[in-house]
Amino acid sequence: MTDSTLPALQLKRGEDRRLRAGHLWVFSNEIDVAKTPLTAFTPGDAVQVLDGSGKPLGTGYVNPSTLIAARLVDRGGHALDASLIVHRLNVALALRERLYPGAPFYRLAFGESDGLPGLVLDRFGDILVGQTTTAGMERHKPQIVDAVRKVLDPAAMIWKNDGGARALESLPSEVEVAFGAIDGPLRVEEGGLTFEVDALGGQKTGWFYDQRANRDQLAPCVRGGAKVLDLFSYVGAWGLRAAAFGAGDVTCVDGSQAAVDAVRANAARNGLSDRVEALCADAFEFLKQARAERRRWDVVIVDPPAFIKKRKDQREGTLAYRRINEMAMQVLERDGLLVSCSCSHHMSRDGLLREINAGARHLDRQVQALQVLQQGPDHPVQAAIAETEYLKGFLCRVLPS
Repeated sequence: MTDSTLPALQLKRGEDRRLRAGHLWVFSNEIDVAKTPLTAFTPGDAVQVLDGSGKPLGTGYVNPSTLIAARLVDRGGHALDASLIVHRLNVALALRERLYPGAPFYRLAFGESDGLPGLVLDRFGDILVGQTTTAGMERHKPQIVDAVRKVLDPAAMIWKNDGGARALESLPSEVEVAFGAIDGPLRVEEGGLTFEVDALGGQKTGWFYDQRANRDQLAPCVRGGAKVLDLFSYVGAWGLRAAAFGAGDVTCVDGSQAAVDAVRANAARNGLSDRVEALCADAFEFLKQARAERRRWDVVIVDPPAFIKKRKDQREGTLAYRRINEMAMQVLERDGLLVSCSCSHHMSRDGLLREINAGARHLDRQVQALQVLQQGPDHPVQAAIAETEYLKGFLCRVLPS
């Protein structure tokens, strides 16, 4: 039974279907504000969610100021507390330890998919990096820290709360060490390579674990000395993995000088400097110049940040995906391979392939989609929540018409 001591948040009649199907979000227009006015709550308040007839659906937390006005936390009726967080982290940890035995480098908690909406935890060996993106989860930061210590007892933990999603919940941008000491970059091990990343000042939590399984598939594409171009390279994960798999010449391009410096340092750390070049440049401008210079690569990797962050960006962002892929194809060798990805929720998988094909047809070329790429299993897709599937990609062969 749902905790009846919590204040009620009642839905309008007929607005419980999505929740009963497994989703966890309640939108503001689904709430019966005559019976349970949103103005009675402050951001982060715990609630019991009721259907239109007053029957309990579960417990959650509310933010009266956002479109997603509430998120379910537990259908059995337990309020979000230290005990529930420990339980959910143990369940999440069991999956990761099965997937990555002896290699503690992964996303430990992936929000709604792990029953912890608004929380992300990435593991870097003995250090955890966390993000809270909702007011409800922000309230529980002390309990989250206690739960992390109980489940893993790591040496240190960082809160990397500087993402754009926090602004939607009126939360401040901040980066802080929750406990322990951070005296330098964090270490990541992937594919037999060692990387160092800046968790305090880098992008997101410092590393993109979601692409690891896709990077693992590079070997047959680059072996035998292939020339590889890695656009939006960040600290060089794609490019260095390609070099380790046998690529003979790798060019990494990123708009951040700090990222480019990290590529060079990581290449040196792994004995790959002789085959890896890192350049600081805008990807679109680099491709324009490369085409003018008639430069060509056997494999081009396009893994940009989200071009469509909000629905209002749909038209402009869709055009950006088409442009970057079309420009990438212009510097491909005949019968070259294109790795193209999108982390925009608002860009569908079919939509991405449609834009890749549109770019190819404009160049009078044809595309064979060889492999579908998606987020790794430490970013599980919750079957009832389409929003948890955000990473889409394709390995494509590009041929003359």
